[in-house]
Amino acid sequence: MDPMNPTSPADIVCEFGPFPGNAKVHGVTYDGEVVWWASDNKLNALDPASGEIVRFLEVPAHSGTAYDGKHLYQISEGRIQKINPETGDILTTIPAPTADDNTGLAWGEGSLWIGQRDGRKIHQLDPQTGAILRTIPSNRVVTGVTWVDGDLWHGTWEDDSELRRIDPHSGEVLESLAMPPGIGVSGLESDGKDRFFCGGGSAGKLRVVRRPKRRTHAGGGA
Repeated sequence: MDPMNPTSPADIVCEFGPFPGNAKVHGVTYDGEVVWWASDNKLNALDPASGEIVRFLEVPAHSGTAYDGKHLYQISEGRIQKINPETGDILTTIPAPTADDNTGLAWGEGSLWIGQRDGRKIHQLDPQTGAILRTIPSNRVVTGVTWVDGDLWHGTWEDDSELRRIDPHSGEVLESLAMPPGIGVSGLESDGKDRFFCGGGSAGKLRVVRRPKRRTHAGGGA
């Protein structure tokens, strides 16, 4: 990888879907066992080993999805719902930053992180109130977001879409994985190891992309 142009092709390991009913794949998260993905009025739980949908929750699920180790969080229009993954009960609701520009959602560092598509930014939110704690700018459309090993990544959905590792303070792009032409990224989640789960939006696909080993500079971390 050229350090002056830290972009490499995304290594798509496999893909799942399309799914019954031509379901769109919006937000994506992972609870350590199943991949949860949002499809309008359902949260679907997919076994990443078999590609089978093993259960679902009937909740409004129009955009980003996150998991904090105990609860699911789901964007539905201008609000974020906290959900019991066992029952599907909506426990609490907090306001999202906008009514209709909210995209990806992630849990990290004790906060929720939400992408803004047209606003081209990522907000760190207080998970109790929805208050914006920090804003990270981007020069591209922001879709899914995820944290892994202390790194913040986000997806894009444009003519040439990418997965981008960014500086969580400045928004500087540190590394990017270029998706094949015509393939955008809606939801984005890491399995905490070497895989990203990427939503394919209206294509109805869930793709697995290999996460590259961390590139570091002198004095950098692991």
